[in-house]
Amino acid sequence: MNYLELINKCLVELNYKQVGAFSELTKNDHKKLKNILNILNTEICNFDRWNFLLRKTKIVLPKNTCEIENTIDGRIEALIADGVKLDYYEDFETFFVNKQPQNTYSLFNDKILLPIFNQDKDIEVLYYTKNCAKNSNGDEKFAMEDAEDTPLIPDTFAEPLLVYGACMRLKGNPQHVRFNYWYGMYKDALANMRSKISASTDEAPSVKLHRR
Repeated sequence: MNYLELINKCLVELNYKQVGAFSELTKNDHKKLKNILNILNTEICNFDRWNFLLRKTKIVLPKNTCEIENTIDGRIEALIADGVKLDYYEDFETFFVNKQPQNTYSLFNDKILLPIFNQDKDIEVLYYTKNCAKNSNGDEKFAMEDAEDTPLIPDTFAEPLLVYGACMRLKGNPQHVRFNYWYGMYKDALANMRSKISASTDEAPSVKLHRR
């Protein structure tokens, strides 16, 4: 479901008139909904280690150096060198004197700190992308901006999470006649997504909807 379709779904739930084109979203509540949908989409994506955000890439560490520019567009999950997973080590200073524990890495400002090798080394990187949407060509982007953009949240869960969550946040009133219905649908969708696609069964993520 794309951005415009999500907005129109919200408008139906709110008993507002739907729009036929993205350019018609000019009213104050239209603008609020556009913003709320993106905020909610970003919050849900960033809250947990969802499998649908997991990406893999490769960086090259030049020989005889311990640092490389951090070009990873998201949160690092794992670094692998020569088939060995490197554990994160907080004390970054030890890397500059080559005194860090074996098979570890650290982060310092915009650098990734790694063991020193005597030859260029390919480092595999598993990470969770910071992007939360994609355009009609499938190119990922941080937020939905155009009518055809879609959230990275799988379609099965995106509609109930974003539509009902956005309606709750727009109205922000538990006394609203539809509030409990929206909340129930949102909560069920989040629990369903958490049970089916969360990266870890040890954690139970939840997303708080702030009331105005």
